[in-house]
Amino acid sequence: MLEKLQIVKQRFDEVNDLIIQPDIIADQKRYVQLNKEYKDLKTLVEKRDVYKELIDNIAEAEEIISDGSDAEMVEMAKMQLDEAKDALPLLEEEIKLLLIPKDPEDSKNVVVELRAGTGGDEASIFAGDLHRMYTKYCEGRGWKVSIVDYSEGTSGGFKEMIFEVSGEDVYGTMKFEAGVHRVQRVPQTETQGRVHTSAATVMVLPEAEEFDVELDMNDVRIERTTSTGPGGQSVNTTYSAIRLHHGPSGLVVSCQDQKSSHKNLEKALKVLRSRLYDKELEKKLAADSARRKSMVSSGDRSAKIRTYNYPQGRVTDHRIGLTLYDLSNIMNGDIQKILDELMLVENTEKLKEASEF
Repeated sequence: MLEKLQIVKQRFDEVNDLIIQPDIIADQKRYVQLNKEYKDLKTLVEKRDVYKELIDNIAEAEEIISDGSDAEMVEMAKMQLDEAKDALPLLEEEIKLLLIPKDPEDSKNVVVELRAGTGGDEASIFAGDLHRMYTKYCEGRGWKVSIVDYSEGTSGGFKEMIFEVSGEDVYGTMKFEAGVHRVQRVPQTETQGRVHTSAATVMVLPEAEEFDVELDMNDVRIERTTSTGPGGQSVNTTYSAIRLHHGPSGLVVSCQDQKSSHKNLEKALKVLRSRLYDKELEKKLAADSARRKSMVSSGDRSAKIRTYNYPQGRVTDHRIGLTLYDLSNIMNGDIQKILDELMLVENTEKLKEASEF
């Protein structure tokens, strides 16, 4: 373990020197990559220092105990030895996880696309509930949430909602939410009190940096229109809404959230880049069978991942068989306990894969 950590320390010192070099600072792509690497390595180097201290404490305690000339020192050394031996296995597990190469996408911001599925008006209302749940969760984490575009449902909620989330390691957390979410409850429009099943699809795209995707603006047709829906006179009469048509892929992206045409264009381009980047990422995932093995973040958007059952106050995540009777708090954004379990399963899978090589 110490040998591996020494290699990490050498690379940390190397990166530490590189990020202050003028030619690296001038190369934005390289600078951003090295800064991310520096942050990850710094955590490992700090754990290495603690690990080294524990190993030294064990060696020192064993030396005092074997000498045995000072009874009081021997007693203290025994306590030090027990403490160090208790702490060591836990620290080793932490270090093993940190030594697994991180997905470069995990540190990225995300674009989340929510779409009402089967269930008509009730599906739109549920999509609105999911948007509220994610907004509360993200704000609780100190992440910034910004709406890109939306299409309102006829009885409330949204047929479609696209929003950005920016913060620290957002994709590494939010990627677990991708898939079909199902709700079982009595709709507001139901007069007989019957429980209906509706669904909404969640897509989580890692937000592409400008240097991740080479976007030729000659391939993009920009359409400027007036915004639709609520927003006041100025929003609906100025040509601030943006629709982008990307010729090679056939992708169409809209943004009407901001009053400024320039800001809407900026947001729409972010979404377009992220969708193009996601297409490339899908190809990479399909080619990489080891990553496809993961049961909790396989990228299969047609998979039903979670059910929210209102009559029983129950939420079940089908990927790991986790059931929680805490629906009210979960719908108010308290989803960390579900995400923690999903991360634990994925990390266990990663450790198992790493030990096979």
